[in-house]
Amino acid sequence: MFELRFGGVRRIFGFLLFLAPLLLAARVAAAPAEEFHVPVEYYKLPNGLRVVLSQDHTAPTVCVGVYYRIGFRIEPKDRTGFAHLFEHMMFQGSQSLGKMEFIKLVQQNGGILNGSTRFDFTNYFEVMPANKLETVLWAEADRMTGLAVNEDNLKNQQGVVGNEVKVNVLNRPYGGFPWIDMPMAANSNWYNAHNFYGDLTDIESAKLDEVKKFFDTYYVPNNAVLAIVGDFEAADAKKLVEKYFGGIKAAQVPAEPDLTEPRQEKEKRVDKKDPLAPKPAIAVGYHMPDRNTPEYYAMGLLEQMLIEGDDAMLREELVRKRGITDGVSGGINLLGNMFNYKGPMILTAELEYDPTTKPEAVLEAMDSVIEPLRSKPVDQKTLDRARVKLRSALYDTMGQFGGFGLMDLLASFALFDDNPARVNSLVGEFQKVTPQQVQKTAQEYLRATNRTIISLEPAPKEAAAAPAKNQ
Repeated sequence: MFELRFGGVRRIFGFLLFLAPLLLAARVAAAPAEEFHVPVEYYKLPNGLRVVLSQDHTAPTVCVGVYYRIGFRIEPKDRTGFAHLFEHMMFQGSQSLGKMEFIKLVQQNGGILNGSTRFDFTNYFEVMPANKLETVLWAEADRMTGLAVNEDNLKNQQGVVGNEVKVNVLNRPYGGFPWIDMPMAANSNWYNAHNFYGDLTDIESAKLDEVKKFFDTYYVPNNAVLAIVGDFEAADAKKLVEKYFGGIKAAQVPAEPDLTEPRQEKEKRVDKKDPLAPKPAIAVGYHMPDRNTPEYYAMGLLEQMLIEGDDAMLREELVRKRGITDGVSGGINLLGNMFNYKGPMILTAELEYDPTTKPEAVLEAMDSVIEPLRSKPVDQKTLDRARVKLRSALYDTMGQFGGFGLMDLLASFALFDDNPARVNSLVGEFQKVTPQQVQKTAQEYLRATNRTIISLEPAPKEAAAAPAKNQ
């Protein structure tokens, strides 16, 4: 899920991948932030496929992404981890490409690729030399047209995903903490609260007919976005998109289930025992406001003030002043960023600390930072600094990894908002946030009754076998 599949990239191509974000940063620095503009062309094919084009001739590379509106949240009940398992199946062959030949095709043409499953989408992307755009569009259309899998491939990938669960969760210190644990503890709606990485019994129970039905239901053009970023001509790209994707038939996509979460009225606490953890840890999560609301943008700035960067308030208090920990991490959406999700989300702060410190001392230190934000408006200097940090992080994201960061934003905004041009209005939305809005948002969303606390304690294996205790 999170591993990158690297190809035999030639030195010059690797250098261009390194150079592209630097050149983008130079373009940003050369103009005031409000003048920076991403070129966006957006249209839809008759079959419903959403297409986003963003030309950038800085480097002779292209990044192509195909995003399907199916993620962890709405996978089948009693099949936890199914969306992730299916992501693996998409590399097992298509109409014209055999098992793993998609990967070989990209690598032999000097490209890199990956796929991942997130809360609200599953994505596949490639970064290629610009003259190989047609090759990768053909390959992505080929597997959208039809998946070619068999029982042997399914069994093989069930083993691969099962091993991922064992390596990434069951057999490592702090496995699943808090990126799996927090959604399960904080949310009450099954779709948001189940073990999305998968229980081994559910993964092993998946059937081939379920895989085929899943593909026919969700991997269709009217449930997808195709985004292309980089060195291409729009007219040429449109012809290729029509050539390879125009003939793929649309299908009936099921209505999305109710994903809403009730307003949390009482603090939640969960104790977790971890036989592999060398030190105790704590994670504190707060339910987020709905996307695209004034409070949502205010919470983005609160994240910058509290968690992000060396000057973050929680780091200043817990690391520098009190010496409780050597670092505080977290943020909005632990599987991405505050822009590439759709449903309910949580702002999380996490840290490991010395066993001589009590969990309540850690919470008291965190509250000493958060409560002032709730009791009075933040000063303008602090707010302005948060804006600068957020803007810098946003532009850095856009320049990531050969255009992937920008492509991810454009695809997400097309998929969730039907408006990829939102990328050009983000900075302005954060500029609108006032000190009073920050305080109002902190009062509602950083209250103790809106938070979930997970306390992780090292423990012998026999103690860790006991279920986590909700309080």
